[in-house]
Amino acid sequence: MPALTAGAGQEPGLYELLAALPSKLKPHAGHPEENTFLQGMFGEKSLHSLFKIHDRLQHYEESKPTPVSNDAASLCTQLSEELQGKSTSSEVSELLKLLAEPHLMNFLSVHDVVAQKKYDPELPPMPEDFNDDEDSVKIIRLVKNKEPLGATIKQDEITGAILVARIMKGGAADRSGLIHVGDELKEVNGIPVDDKQPEEIIRILAQSQGAITFKIVPGIKEDVLTKEPKMFVRALFDYDPKDDKAIPCPEAGLAFKKGSILQIMSQDDTTWWQAKHEGDANPRAGLIPSKHFQERRLALQSPAAIRPIHRSSIRRSIGFRRSFRLSRKDKKTNKSMYECKKSEIYDTADVPTYEEVTKYQRQGRAKHRLVVLVGPSGVGLNELKRKLLISDPQHFSVTIPHTSRPKKNLENDGVEYHFISKQLFETDIHNNKFIEFGEYKGNYYGTSLDSIRSVLSKNKVCLLDLQPHTLKHLRTAEFKPFVVFVKPPTIERLRETRINAKVISRKDEKESAKSFTEEDFQEMVTSAQTMEKQYGHLFEKVIINDNLTEAFGELRVALKKVEMDTQWVPVSWTHS
Repeated sequence: MPALTAGAGQEPGLYELLAALPSKLKPHAGHPEENTFLQGMFGEKSLHSLFKIHDRLQHYEESKPTPVSNDAASLCTQLSEELQGKSTSSEVSELLKLLAEPHLMNFLSVHDVVAQKKYDPELPPMPEDFNDDEDSVKIIRLVKNKEPLGATIKQDEITGAILVARIMKGGAADRSGLIHVGDELKEVNGIPVDDKQPEEIIRILAQSQGAITFKIVPGIKEDVLTKEPKMFVRALFDYDPKDDKAIPCPEAGLAFKKGSILQIMSQDDTTWWQAKHEGDANPRAGLIPSKHFQERRLALQSPAAIRPIHRSSIRRSIGFRRSFRLSRKDKKTNKSMYECKKSEIYDTADVPTYEEVTKYQRQGRAKHRLVVLVGPSGVGLNELKRKLLISDPQHFSVTIPHTSRPKKNLENDGVEYHFISKQLFETDIHNNKFIEFGEYKGNYYGTSLDSIRSVLSKNKVCLLDLQPHTLKHLRTAEFKPFVVFVKPPTIERLRETRINAKVISRKDEKESAKSFTEEDFQEMVTSAQTMEKQYGHLFEKVIINDNLTEAFGELRVALKKVEMDTQWVPVSWTHS
């Protein structure tokens, strides 16, 4: 292929620049080996050929070549007919044989298809009844495929005009760049819409096939278009637009489940955000209720959900290093109740909607995330903790609780408990040093925040089992808790798997262990349902303890991923 040369006043081609480059670089080559390398690289024949092809294609693109004929297949057939019987020379026979080859005929047919095709965009003809005095209009034609057009409409309450209400990010209308919010719709496929309701227009669009032509009066466009930064949220509730009577267009809605990670594409509308599922290859966004709108309507539906919970309703009967549970008789006669610090404040329920999140991965020697196990009494939290500790005592650890009771024989301070005076314990309560605390037979027991910090500072994974109402106080950048909810199987399955199990009903009195009763099973299931309903949006992992060995294996895998993989965590945990 000959080299292309630049004419007078023309820019030289890439091939010419490449050919001249080595000589231009010689004076500037600092070392002989560098010069040799450059000479070899720029003298490569394959690179020269590639640039020649580039320049030739560029030349033809600028000259806008047209085919000599767009009917080569017919010419081939005519030529064959003309040559038949005209001569018996070997050249004619060979030509006839070539023209009869199916490969050549197919090649010419493809040539004709390409040559006859028009690649320039064609605009629809202007309407015959076009009024020069009418406002400036746009005639837009969009090809409708299986996806929605990605735009919603509304009727102006004063003028009655049909306006484009919103453009869904990534949808067909958005990708076209031709339709904008505020544009007035005048016609759809030649049908005037001035006297029609939005529902009628939607039906027209639904029945339309192929290309759809819009006649639009452009609205006022903003001079500056601001690009919104990427924002990701974790959904804290389930949502199905088909069940939402308030959504302006159910077909444009985006369904999601609790825990779904959503990318917010637009918050222009204070009532309906546009979002898509994180990682979804489909660029089209869907409508979801905004945080403010969802909080407002959930609060109206269930005003009890935002009332402060009284302290007496959240106290718990559980020890901190052992599985100590009070019997129902004990609950009536003793004040063995544990409570979260400032419980009236921290348990004022927020209406769960969305939580802004970002990606996080533990680096190097950074502290491990706190692991919190949550579940009803008897579900097996302590058994799971014990198996984790036995599996790797150098990696997992638990906190040492505090108590104001006297030290017993063979007990050591800082091993079974941290033994402190009742006065000091009360002072620490006043100073909010406990995540949970309570009183049993006149003695205080509690888990301090410093005991959690002590475990984490040793580069160990700290294991806690807590009541879920304490989670809100621990959900900070310091602890970054990974919350695992351990729930029981069905009552039928509990009867099968817990038939020989024992439950300890008195604190520090293991001999009081008794068998599970039917009432215990029912309370376990009911308590789990209540926990999941009220606090399920805070749980990152749910494990059904149907089989202890399988549940432990599932927990180990989950904790390994927490340490090694990237997770979505609240933005506040990484920006503190």
